Amino acid sequence: MNDFTSNSAEWNQLSRTMPDWFENSPFGIFIHWGAYSLPAWAEPIGALGTIADDREWFTHNPYAEWYYNTIRIDGSPAQQHQEETFVGGDYDDFLDQWKAELFDPTEWVELFQYAGADYVVPTTKHHDGIALWDAPGTGERNTVHRGPRRDLIREIAESVKAKGLKLGLYYSGGLDWHVRPFPPHVTSESVHDSSRPKDAEYAEYAYNHVIDLVDKYQPHILWNDIEWPDAGKHFGEHGLGRLFQHFYSTNPEGIVNDRWGETHKDYATSEYEHFTVNESETLWENCRGIGFSFGYNQVEGPEQSLNGQQIARHLTDVVSRGGHFLLNVGPQADGTIPKIQRQALTDLGHWMAAAKPFLVGARPLDPAVAPARDSPWIRWVDRGDAVVGFVDSPGEPSHVVEIPLQAGALDLARAAVRGPGGSVRTGDLGLIVELTSGRPGPVIVHIPRAQS
Repeated sequence: MNDFTSNSAEWNQLSRTMPDWFENSPFGIFIHWGAYSLPAWAEPIGALGTIADDREWFTHNPYAEWYYNTIRIDGSPAQQHQEETFVGGDYDDFLDQWKAELFDPTEWVELFQYAGADYVVPTTKHHDGIALWDAPGTGERNTVHRGPRRDLIREIAESVKAKGLKLGLYYSGGLDWHVRPFPPHVTSESVHDSSRPKDAEYAEYAYNHVIDLVDKYQPHILWNDIEWPDAGKHFGEHGLGRLFQHFYSTNPEGIVNDRWGETHKDYATSEYEHFTVNESETLWENCRGIGFSFGYNQVEGPEQSLNGQQIARHLTDVVSRGGHFLLNVGPQADGTIPKIQRQALTDLGHWMAAAKPFLVGARPLDPAVAPARDSPWIRWVDRGDAVVGFVDSPGEPSHVVEIPLQAGALDLARAAVRGPGGSVRTGDLGLIVELTSGRPGPVIVHIPRAQS
């Protein structure tokens, strides 16, 4: 710690009202793309939060973007894969081999927009320390001087803004395995404490990067990962407090996530099934990949991946509980989006064409009015003058679901299905929803409130 270490009162002065644009943005797209997209290899052992043993998780890490760490763990299958496939080799060889020759940012963003996204968050520097723009202090170890030889962040940012979406920027402030080459992580404790850089020199390095990102690309979201170096948690020169002040003065509608250590946040985050306690906070966002990895993993197939209908259910569940959903896309090294991911986003878009108006600005519904259920699968949102139910039964192509509801608060006679995939009628206990085959996602049932 240093003389500029800040107390909680100073951080509290940064608290603000959440901007309307984020309140009305239920869905975002995350992008993990880097030199790790070239080996594109990890063991798809399961989702974060479902593997209890630290050693097992890190040694068999399903996150392909952690490849640089996993290949340094003696005896790991990733290390064996690296030695056999690439004859050992150096991780930075992947940067030079990465060409992004088919990268078309406009085509990417058009797909994201079709899928119903409100904001897009590309990685600017992951834990491997390779910057996707000409970051100060990185020399030639970035995509402008090596590999693609392009400012990938500028191209993505310009395409995102041209389509009217909001831009967020991911930055790994907590880890940099090149600038601070600690031993490989095999425990969560080492990631979040003993083997992360905390010194003032690294704090200044990271500060200069994020300030450069803010000034060059004018993002609406700063999405930091893991932590922030302890020596930089202050309001003095090169301090995190000043970084936040500069960001907010540059973009008064800007917001930051919660991964800056015990300093300041505008909203909390969960990841797959990890950090789920954060989902009880007032403002939160869940992030996950279409498969078990964020970076592209060639080992994953349909059995590890969500399809469009499953993504629609996950998004609906998150929104019904008051959250936002950041779904990750992991492009291939050449810049193309893998077929499985592209199909999932396209199918999601078919459903979002009808569902999006009912998700934007939605609030959780009091369970006393209508509770969520898992069998049959039903989630609810409050639209003020109406409630909306999302009903699904993925096990059968056509299915009839009876939903017990009290008619007092709701005008069941005026219930209607909005969009494709089903029909609704009143029954003895409430409503009967028929789910037809070929539906792209949960059936949307709109129920006006009873007029007093």
